[in-house]
Amino acid sequence: MTVKRFPRSTIATTVAGAAAFALILTGCSAGAGSEQATNAKVKLTVATFNEFGYDSLFKEYEAANPNVTIVNKKAATSNEARDNLTTRLAAGSGLSDVEAIEVDWLPELLQYSDQFADLSSADVKGRWLDWKTKAATDATGRLIAYGTDIGPEGVCYRSDLFKAAGLPTDRAEVAKLLGTTWDSYYAAGAKFKAAGTNVPWFDSAGATWQGVVNQIPNAYEKKDGTVIATENPAVKKAYTSVLAASSTLSAHLAQWSDDWTKSFQNNGFATQLCPGWMLGVISGNAAGVTGWDIADTFPGGGGNWGGSYLTVPNQSKHQAEAKKLAAWLTAPEQQLKAFASKGTFPSQVDALSSDKLLGSTNAFFNNAPTGQILANRAAAIDVTPFKGVKYFPINDAMQQALTRVESGTMSADQSWNQWVADVKALG
Repeated sequence: MTVKRFPRSTIATTVAGAAAFALILTGCSAGAGSEQATNAKVKLTVATFNEFGYDSLFKEYEAANPNVTIVNKKAATSNEARDNLTTRLAAGSGLSDVEAIEVDWLPELLQYSDQFADLSSADVKGRWLDWKTKAATDATGRLIAYGTDIGPEGVCYRSDLFKAAGLPTDRAEVAKLLGTTWDSYYAAGAKFKAAGTNVPWFDSAGATWQGVVNQIPNAYEKKDGTVIATENPAVKKAYTSVLAASSTLSAHLAQWSDDWTKSFQNNGFATQLCPGWMLGVISGNAAGVTGWDIADTFPGGGGNWGGSYLTVPNQSKHQAEAKKLAAWLTAPEQQLKAFASKGTFPSQVDALSSDKLLGSTNAFFNNAPTGQILANRAAAIDVTPFKGVKYFPINDAMQQALTRVESGTMSADQSWNQWVADVKALG
């Protein structure tokens, strides 16, 4: 799942979140101990963000487990979920029985892995892709999180707007038009614009940045944690190229903002970088709008944006029941249902080879074979970027930098300099 973020956060809240984490080191107790699941009545709280595809699954679980009532606490953005988790983790109370976390801030939590239940067991061994499990395993071998989805990306597009601009609309032809590089993607946007349309090519520099930065092996940190963000020529080159494209092709709509959400109903933009979880976001915001489709290609080759996990904090007073629910939600069978509901692409090995997944289509996206397309996109991923402890706050500060330029608050050079200062402020 993943990934609502950016418009609300600032460097101040990022630093505050880091400070909240630091408090954990100064005396929070580990919290409630282990327990055995019982048939007693229990209310489980589950904190998520964006769309995990769990609404019907919660009802299904309650029907099969009459003693359990599930209360879903859904944050509006990934940033909001992170702020809530870090604050309550530092306070030592107030967390939900199951807390969803995003891959970009998982490295931060691994510093405090003793604050989360060990979820490893023979029952779930081998369930996920190896790299998905490895990312959630601490230095002592404790598994602190169960993988939900991954985010292989295609390109979603408005076929009706393409047709009006005289561009191809067939998926295979659109894939050829878009090409496999960022230059070819931007060039297709220039053709779309040259046709006289007043519709922007993509939504924002920030969204485009996510596609680019996830193809840089070590964008912000070396594997030993040394911060290289501000001196990395690949980062500066990406910053410059994304803003150059944004100057003529972007709608300047910060993702997850009210204006961005409303734009789906009034031809806000023609294309959208599309990890699987974005399918549910688009179909929800663009309800009643026809013309959306998805092409089996991605600029730069392959890319993964997002992917989340479920944890059980030690604060939970119902750890056994919470573990049972988290294991059930992340089983292959349930992940296939979540994909059918919201497009969250499974990270479970058995689900990835399922005929049900590979044969699935999405009616909203012109009956596109989304299961096969996203499986192809997953196979095209050849870079797994390193994300260390400071990845999330550095990238969040970069999103603010891009937004400042798009909003006209600062020039590109001024905003870059501000970003450098923000990165240094992180310590």
